[in-house]
Amino acid sequence: MNPFTYSRATDANQAVAAVSRKPQTKFLGGGTNLIDLMKMGVETPNQLIDINRLPLAQIEELPGGNGIRIGALARNSDVAEHELIRTRYPVLSEALLSGASPQLRNMATVGGNLLQRTRCYYFYDPAFPACNKRNPGSGCGALEGHNRVHAVLGHSEHCIATHPSDMCVALVALDAVVHVRGPNGEREIPMTDFHRLPGDTPEQDTNLKADELIVAVDLPSMPFATRSHYLKVRDRASYAFALVSVAAALDLDSDKTIKAARVALGGVAHKPWRAEKLEKELAGKKANEKTFRAAAEAELAAAKGYKHNSFKIELAKRAIVRALSTVAAMS
Repeated sequence: MNPFTYSRATDANQAVAAVSRKPQTKFLGGGTNLIDLMKMGVETPNQLIDINRLPLAQIEELPGGNGIRIGALARNSDVAEHELIRTRYPVLSEALLSGASPQLRNMATVGGNLLQRTRCYYFYDPAFPACNKRNPGSGCGALEGHNRVHAVLGHSEHCIATHPSDMCVALVALDAVVHVRGPNGEREIPMTDFHRLPGDTPEQDTNLKADELIVAVDLPSMPFATRSHYLKVRDRASYAFALVSVAAALDLDSDKTIKAARVALGGVAHKPWRAEKLEKELAGKKANEKTFRAAAEAELAAAKGYKHNSFKIELAKRAIVRALSTVAAMS
């Protein structure tokens, strides 16, 4: 057993100061899988700072109608059911409701969800020695192992793990911005830059610094996000991570010409995957199945499968077509 100390923060600045003073300190918030990883011996912090009682659970409109701010400790269930989210950003509500179970959604927070770590079998179990994410330089056991749930986009020879969150896929499609606080004040991180691709440093999941605390997430005003949808393809209907997921929003003219699109994929990469090639392919085209399939082909052209997960490439293409067709059919 790895011994650790526990304390409860009373304000955000105190929490940041506590983490800054001691290396190997972690924030404890609802929605991370930190405790699970501690039980497995994957995470071994010396100190936990419980932030669950900080006043960071607001869901409110930004001044001037510039979007919505969601506090880092807002519960996933509260966000999913909030009137502003359900009516203006239905893709986010649907993504949240497709994740985990009602009991977990009642405890999980937006900030904690952002910091979930991969569920790759080789990362989660120290009995497997080869995992560059857990033990840099040891190799990637999934490359030649059982890799059915692993990445087909953006991976490297050092890691083919995937990101587990549904919420984060929707946030990437919505151009969300993460607000964080550290010893030197606050800064903003665009959601597209928050998580990292593995490269040669797969142990680094995000661009968040060790002494920074997530305080809020902003959803910018995006009127056409009312026409949006989240599609999750998984092995069973509930409490399962995505094999492939699609968050999609379309801005359409009256004749169904696509003025703009926002699309992100889950279950296919080390981070929520913004489908930039697909979005460019869609612009100015008619919203129909032929257009959607051609755009999906362009996005997945660089995909690479392994022994057990090559099926994900065609599955992702079909999921994209289905999600976009659903959005295009909305009134």
